[in-house]
Amino acid sequence: MSLQLPQDRLDSIVARHAAASEAINHATEAARVVELSKELAELDPVVAAIAAWRKAQSGLEEALAMIDDPATDAEMRDLAYEERDAARAEIEGRAREILIALLPKDAADERGVILEIRAGTGGDEASLFAGDLLRMYQRYAAGKSWSVDILTESEGTVGGFKEVIAEIAGKGVYARLKYESGVHRVQRVPDTETSGRIHTSAATVAMLPLAGEVDVNLDEKDLRIDTMRAQGAGGQHVNKTESAVRLTHIPTGTVVLVQDERSQHKNKARAYELMRAKLYDMERSRADAERSADRRSQVGSGDRSERIRTYNFPQGRVTDHRINLTLYKLDEMMQGLVLDEIIDALTAQRQAELLAEQGSV
Repeated sequence: MSLQLPQDRLDSIVARHAAASEAINHATEAARVVELSKELAELDPVVAAIAAWRKAQSGLEEALAMIDDPATDAEMRDLAYEERDAARAEIEGRAREILIALLPKDAADERGVILEIRAGTGGDEASLFAGDLLRMYQRYAAGKSWSVDILTESEGTVGGFKEVIAEIAGKGVYARLKYESGVHRVQRVPDTETSGRIHTSAATVAMLPLAGEVDVNLDEKDLRIDTMRAQGAGGQHVNKTESAVRLTHIPTGTVVLVQDERSQHKNKARAYELMRAKLYDMERSRADAERSADRRSQVGSGDRSERIRTYNFPQGRVTDHRINLTLYKLDEMMQGLVLDEIIDALTAQRQAELLAEQGSV
């Protein structure tokens, strides 16, 4: 089915690109050059796709004219049929590329995230799995040259974590990891299981986009700050220094605790950062619910009670239930090596949903 493109919008994008290209040649202020360079970097691939789409349109018209011309000999007509089919394929591919580029952008896509992992059903095995998930995301982040800093952690009795919260910083982190929120289920034989019986346990993952002061204004009168000694292993400072900070947002009842740093000042700064992320996520969720009260997307709903993925160790497979994708690459998955394969499929599915919503397909 042919994809329809808004010609006036395409003309506007091409004109904007031309204006930015002209402006950067005369810009003298560094900030202005950076601004224009960023705009051009965003527009370049779209403008290239528009040019390729329009060239294919011209090629199709020429091929059809040759086919319809009674003076065209058989050999040239066969060639024209091939050019027609190639042009149609190019038009469809480029049109989809352009439409995806025109989809509304998530304002948080370029931000870092606060990663929260909590052990769910399954006792000690759930805590071990929460640790496995943290290492998976750490390895994936390392492959992207992102940084991962632990904000707070509560260790399980035999290893892993009952809860762990970390900040992942880098370019485009949220765009890649936003579909990871939800319940992750694991099926495997625990080390402590002598009969070889497979156990099922789960951990909940949340990916919250980082928020700045411009996004969330924390009024001091709405906050209660408590300091305490850090809990758990960590050395003498655990027992002697009240470095842990618990921050409560009174209007919403939201509570965060940060105790990873030895410095109370650093923990307080991180607690503010974590609180902003939580309140920003709450506001985004409320706005999303209002916009889609009558419809719930299959992908990217952000419902953290939804089972999104199963990791089956005996069979070496991982299944994403939202798109019915199964990969027999569990070892590579836990190394963070094939997570992109799932993320790309989820992103494509979400783009298809948005295109369908807009009536473009």
